[in-house]
Amino acid sequence: MTEEPTSKRRRRLLASIASAGLVGVAGCGGGGTETDGPGGDGTDTPTGGNETIGDAEFSEFRGSGALAQGREEISGTRIEDLPNLEGELTIYLGGGEGGLYRDLINKLEDIYPDFEATPRASGTADAANTLISEGAATPADVFWSVDAGSLAAVAAEDLTTELPSDVTDPVPDEFHPNSEWVGTAGRARAIPYNTDALDESEIPDDVMDLPGSGIAGDMGWAPTYGAFQAFITAMRITEGEDATRQWIQGMVDAGITEYANEFFVSNAVADGELRAGFANHYYALRVQAARPSAPIDLAFTSGDAGALINVAGAAVLSASPKQELAQNFVRHLLSAEVQEYFATRAYAYPMIPGVPPVGGLPRIDELNPPEFDLAKLSNIGPTVDLMREVGVL
Repeated sequence: MTEEPTSKRRRRLLASIASAGLVGVAGCGGGGTETDGPGGDGTDTPTGGNETIGDAEFSEFRGSGALAQGREEISGTRIEDLPNLEGELTIYLGGGEGGLYRDLINKLEDIYPDFEATPRASGTADAANTLISEGAATPADVFWSVDAGSLAAVAAEDLTTELPSDVTDPVPDEFHPNSEWVGTAGRARAIPYNTDALDESEIPDDVMDLPGSGIAGDMGWAPTYGAFQAFITAMRITEGEDATRQWIQGMVDAGITEYANEFFVSNAVADGELRAGFANHYYALRVQAARPSAPIDLAFTSGDAGALINVAGAAVLSASPKQELAQNFVRHLLSAEVQEYFATRAYAYPMIPGVPPVGGLPRIDELNPPEFDLAKLSNIGPTVDLMREVGVL
């Protein structure tokens, strides 16, 4: 029997999720209990469900619901193997995951009584602009952002310090360019589609073919959404401005429907309002978490801007007098426990190979993203101008 191509296999992702009977929504608290045995010495070895770390248990880092149950064995550097966090840090948080990040910071403060973090949350662009404006006078020690473009913008101003190799080495090279920042959680562009209305074979493998595919008029997008604009930025840089303009105009001419954000797009797909749409991968998971029988699945295009993997990440500010503590904090973000936290609570892609994604998603090395320097996502201005020119902003 001929093996089915990977690009086709990876589209059939969510059927197993629905049959698992998901309960709870990503980001909810609670801890499922793993049944795996103890992890030995803790370094690059499987984790145990109730193993104690300081004053906390590993299970406290996991989200609740079916996606957090029956997980594969997890490996990586354990929190117990890292130096203690001791002292005070000011952390600028950029983006919409502030609540999730604050909860994680609280967990680390519970583990380390001598550690105290002061988070300051704002939008990604606002946080980056604040840091650039403050320069060497910034009180921030760490910049932790949901968007690679904002991290790259700050690094381009020589405001970050190079991270040690032991921090960055476990993470794929494309997610720590120049080691001025490092990815902590990933999100893949995807095409959620309604399985009652569309067969996966009807979705082109090349995102550039969508305007003429016959399904564009039954699709949805969220052009004001930052993740979508990052996708268009990647398209503009990889395909050229003229081709991108034609692509956007082709989708508009076909009658694509606009939504306020990509969760709404994914919900509309599940409701049958749309046959397909553009969204980050985890929104379909969140829809099925709330509605296990929803007829929604994911398709991934191949090697193009539609297959972009963007990341949240962290950088240590060069002006910080607390370099060792700040670097150690970033190490904790890449520990097995915290990577499991991101995977099971935000449905994000883990950055270390020893922690699998949830719900049958293909691992990062099984996807085919474009060869693209994520630092270029900071060049958003021409993208906004182009989208305004076409009339979608």
